[in-house]
Amino acid sequence: MFGRLITAMATPFTPSGGLDLDGGRRLAEHLIANGSEGLVVCGTTGESPTLRFEEKRDLIRTVVETVGDRADVIAGTGTYDTAESVHLSEMALEQGAHGLLLVTPYYSRPPQAGLVAHFTTIARAAGSSPVILYDIPGRTGRKIAHATLLELAKVPNIIGVKDAAGDLAGTARLIAEAPQGFTVWSGDDAVTLQMLALGAHGVISVASHLGGPRMAEMIAAYQKGDVERAAALNRELVPLFDVLFITSSPIPLKAALEMIGLPAGDPRLPLVPATDDERSKLRVVLHGLGLL
Repeated sequence: MFGRLITAMATPFTPSGGLDLDGGRRLAEHLIANGSEGLVVCGTTGESPTLRFEEKRDLIRTVVETVGDRADVIAGTGTYDTAESVHLSEMALEQGAHGLLLVTPYYSRPPQAGLVAHFTTIARAAGSSPVILYDIPGRTGRKIAHATLLELAKVPNIIGVKDAAGDLAGTARLIAEAPQGFTVWSGDDAVTLQMLALGAHGVISVASHLGGPRMAEMIAAYQKGDVERAAALNRELVPLFDVLFITSSPIPLKAALEMIGLPAGDPRLPLVPATDDERSKLRVVLHGLGLL
């Protein structure tokens, strides 16, 4: 089982828009030093749709080499093309990734039977390597239905789901009915504490780039039964959770990383850099958290 605090890592780019592998090393080191037990590389926050195959290969290898045995590296290899997802998954595992994160196929809006076939095909190609599903219908246009998740949970190496469906009642039902060993991570920083209360294992986070120590402490406090302390830390983090999604992610995150001196670079088109107004709002929150 992977850790409780996993960061969906941003992909640093150079001023000219190229892949910044040195920046990737620095950012990975920062995240591990600030509470992350695992890193998702080439996920949504990592702008995976704009990364070429060779860039994904080089970034995964670089992060794996950087973190060594200090953290798990989970590669985002899901696309809207099953064959390409298999190809990416095999490549990622060859580079040393410890597991895979597979987002629901987007744009094509496959039926639930198609989702079962898609995820099962990739999981089988991954051998015994662990696979986490990623349910985020707000981006993909298709919810992984409850019955579909339960069916996929029977696949031996599909070990859990990053749940960003925005349905806490559905999450509670899934945790209650899923087989033992099937793990749920929050896919939305803002509801992590609520999901822990439902039985989620942890979070695959964006905010941990900036609030990693507080988030790790919040999770640890809740696990120890100190709900009051966990709630107090959550209240401190709410402004960060909010400001990182004032526009399309990871636009605010990359601007915030730049402000605190960590490698980021501008996002690649079709995403655009944060506006002056967005940067102003970010500065207020970063000052409030003592990060500036």
